[in-house]
Amino acid sequence: MKAVVQRVTRASVTVGGEQISAIGRGICVLLGISLEDTQKELEHMVRKILNLRVFEDESGKHWSKSVMDKQYEILCVSQFTLQCVLKGNKPDFHLAMPTEQAEGFYNSFLEQLRKMYRPELIKDGKFGAYMQVHIQNDGPVTIELESPAPSTATSDPKQLSKLEKQQQRKEKTRAKGPSESSKERNTPRKEDRSASSGAEGDVSSEREP
Repeated sequence: MKAVVQRVTRASVTVGGEQISAIGRGICVLLGISLEDTQKELEHMVRKILNLRVFEDESGKHWSKSVMDKQYEILCVSQFTLQCVLKGNKPDFHLAMPTEQAEGFYNSFLEQLRKMYRPELIKDGKFGAYMQVHIQNDGPVTIELESPAPSTATSDPKQLSKLEKQQQRKEKTRAKGPSESSKERNTPRKEDRSASSGAEGDVSSEREP
């Protein structure tokens, strides 16, 4: 999941010449949902957006307060083009979640935001519509966010197969019991037995450093 967060003095969404939502001071969030996104990525992104410190505090210190600290508004706009992959100069969007799945996922994202913040301060565009988004960026301040990628060991089939084979070899080794070399290491040498029984002679030269 990717998000572009812009600090704004105001922002609005227009569809078909009609303004459908608008905010004053706060942040505008452009959200791109990928095929691999789950509830885990959704919750991670909500926490990041709400706690991102892009505002100054009462003394004027920059990067000190979040949108929640300041009780400002949030305008969210679904934007699948954030999941773009270029093929030459042509955008390709095969990594974006299909519309029929993405709409429900996006609504869950909005619900989670409203659950963790003040619902009346969360505004929205119109999912799937052709929108004009008017943003007055304050600063300008633009922050890119991305949820953590899944572990390569679990997502790459080749890596997963390699790990499985390594585990199988370890299990076979344990089933056979200790190797001959390990038996030899564990068996006291003749000189050591003699020394421990009090036999005369210096056997220090036989010991490994």
